[in-house]
Amino acid sequence: MTDHEAAGSTGSVRRGPAPDQPETRAARTATTTPPRATSPGAPDARLVDSALQDDDRTGRPAARVHVVVPAHDEEARITACLTALADAVARLHAERPDVQATVTVVLDGCTDGTLDAVRAAGHPWLHVLETARVGVGSARALGAAAALAVPDRTETPTRTDGTAAPARRWLAHTDADSRVDAGWLVQQLAALDDGAHLLVGAVVPEPQDLDPAVLARWEAAHPPGATLGHVHGANLGVRADAYHALGGFEPVPEHEDVRFVERARALGLRVDATTDLPVVTSGRFDGRTPGGYADHLRRTYGDGS
Repeated sequence: MTDHEAAGSTGSVRRGPAPDQPETRAARTATTTPPRATSPGAPDARLVDSALQDDDRTGRPAARVHVVVPAHDEEARITACLTALADAVARLHAERPDVQATVTVVLDGCTDGTLDAVRAAGHPWLHVLETARVGVGSARALGAAAALAVPDRTETPTRTDGTAAPARRWLAHTDADSRVDAGWLVQQLAALDDGAHLLVGAVVPEPQDLDPAVLARWEAAHPPGATLGHVHGANLGVRADAYHALGGFEPVPEHEDVRFVERARALGLRVDATTDLPVVTSGRFDGRTPGGYADHLRRTYGDGS
């Protein structure tokens, strides 16, 4: 979570550059070159759009949506997070039964009961990855790697030659102190279907966490659409091939999300933004990352100390 705010109202949508603009067209044609390994800060445009090569010939391959949730000592909030995600998975399966969804919770050096709370949820699509304390950037990267490690071949042939086409994959990121809307995964899938490389969503603080005076100041600063495009790891989606092309999240203690989106925009990828279906995130002043959203709330709308 970063100090870049999100709008408190819904309804604003902005599409990034269309795929046929020159910089993206170059990225597409470059996929004919064999891909090479990448590292953060050195994006490789040649990997972008490789996952969609089959679409042009035979129609849309199957899709998979992988949710990644980093968590550090979130026993008090992770249950609400997973309950909201369960509603989103149920809505996705109801509207798109052909789409597979998984959720990977990365326990980032947890010392409390977060693991027990996750185990108690007991969802078949829920996976847990434990690690020593590595920080939010590395935790997101580890979760994405684990989610994408599952073989990506579809069970049903979709190519004209009878072979299976690669699944279209989308990584949806949120945080353990946050609650997504029931339509969030449908929204993420729509971005994939529409050709976006990234989707930058909005967040709003949990009103019950804020003193009335603080909440009033926050609301006054957030007219509809005022912060469209501001970046939060609690509401961020990316197509899997674009994620690989960008080198994944950097191993930094904060702002890994902002840095990731900056690299995508610099490469000329299509970065869409919306304030529809904002994610409700913790309004606490004592956060889990230095300089994160909690610190921003306290300094901007609290007592400023």
